[in-house]
Amino acid sequence: MTELLLIVTLAGQRVAIPAAAVESVVEIESLTPVPGAGVHVAGLAALRSRVLTVIDCLASLELGVCRPDGIHEAIVVEVDGHPYALLVETVEDVLEFSGDIRPVRTTLSPGWRRVAKGMVEAGDDLLLLIDSDALLAGPAVQAA
Repeated sequence: MTELLLIVTLAGQRVAIPAAAVESVVEIESLTPVPGAGVHVAGLAALRSRVLTVIDCLASLELGVCRPDGIHEAIVVEVDGHPYALLVETVEDVLEFSGDIRPVRTTLSPGWRRVAKGMVEAGDDLLLLIDSDALLAGPAVQAA
């Protein structure tokens, strides 16, 4: 069975996200902060008369915080009827994938380990396959 993968750059790494999970690719121009939200929630943005919750993928991966100034690329996913925008560095391409998902055979930081579904061969590259729902969930809350 052939699946489409969206290739994006997150934290300087080319990764793959199942294209079936992606509603659209957009540019986010301005954000409204959300007081009290998790560190990975960058804010709210308007898109075609809809409010998007914008997720800072760097913060979700526990690799810092990237609060965008100006225009920033994002992919829109919908979960339980609610639209979310995942901030990414670049959106590269859509590729066909028909192989097997391989296990990750390298050491990953906790954030990457939490969102990784495995490795996929896309073109000539071996890319980390990302679970967009895990990116939305953000970093695990540490018990006090």
